[in-house]
Amino acid sequence: MADGENVEIESEATPEAPAAAGVLDLNSALQQVLKKSLVKDGLARGLRECVKALDRRQAHLCILASDCDSAEYVRLVEALAQEHQISLIKVPDGKQLGEWVGLAKLDREGKPRKVVKCSCAVIRDWGEDTPAKIFIKEHVAANS
Repeated sequence: MADGENVEIESEATPEAPAAAGVLDLNSALQQVLKKSLVKDGLARGLRECVKALDRRQAHLCILASDCDSAEYVRLVEALAQEHQISLIKVPDGKQLGEWVGLAKLDREGKPRKVVKCSCAVIRDWGEDTPAKIFIKEHVAANS
């Protein structure tokens, strides 16, 4: 981020479908931004990819699951984000984050099946400029 401050944001809202053109909450905005980033191949998922992106200063935003099992994992990601002044957002559930970053199989109706837990994701490329991206940037700036 341009402001150069590490921000930890706790998201306590329940998972919802993305808001159409109405009011955005943090979870729906994150979901939209992660999908756009995934399409542009600007998303790092998992510890190895995330640490490489954070260490190379390619990251714009880091998303960490609060229910991560390993304390060393959390300390490493938080330390790298703080060292390189990359904003950090915490989400409550790793399975929810895994679904948002594309680590799930979809059935014929489009409902997620076989969701794989993801503890960390990093946005390297935002993709398109969307209201969700603006909302996330404003949210991070307001909580810094």
